[in-house]
Amino acid sequence: MNETAHAFRPLGRAGMAARAAQDIPEGWYVNLGIGIPSLIADHVPADREVVFHSENGILGMGPAPEKHRENPWLINASTQRVSLRTGGSYVHHADSFGIVRGGHLDLCVLGGFQVAENGDLANWAQSASEAGRQIGGAMDLAVGAKRVWVTMEHTTKHGHARILKQCSYPLTAKHCVSRIYTNLAVLEVTPKGFVVIDIIPGLSFDELQARTEAVLHRA
Repeated sequence: MNETAHAFRPLGRAGMAARAAQDIPEGWYVNLGIGIPSLIADHVPADREVVFHSENGILGMGPAPEKHRENPWLINASTQRVSLRTGGSYVHHADSFGIVRGGHLDLCVLGGFQVAENGDLANWAQSASEAGRQIGGAMDLAVGAKRVWVTMEHTTKHGHARILKQCSYPLTAKHCVSRIYTNLAVLEVTPKGFVVIDIIPGLSFDELQARTEAVLHRA
């Protein structure tokens, strides 16, 4: 058995969310997308003020509520039960998208299927003919937020790369992603391509490159 395959342990969904939460600065206004990003609010330190926005009309969203203390009417855009931080508020759906489209969000964290080395994002469909899927508010968030981070698995369940020279899936937006948090590494999108700013313990740069289609650069 290949010992190298057991020399590292990829991060789980909560681990990826916690790693991204670690880098969100004090005072930022942040939207969290469906999937792994929705877990980030659970991992921001309680003494760090980050104002979370949900496009269904919440500003000041808190972490998931304690069991048996859920408010059945308080949900995020993923229909998950959430809490409201002190000073939080509800706004009309149109006003919420005014926040998104008006450039008032410091950051949006989205899930992804693929990211290209020029920052293109594909996160809503795996083919042009895929039935039953909708691009949703991700297209507004990808171009409206000041910066976009993506959290996703580094490869597909079949081992195919998601970090690519060019996306093969339908695009959500072009040139929008600035940083990617995967279960293996943190990558910055720069004019020269992907720069590796962090790798999980036990995984070498060359091993990470072997799981990535696009060329990686050392920080």
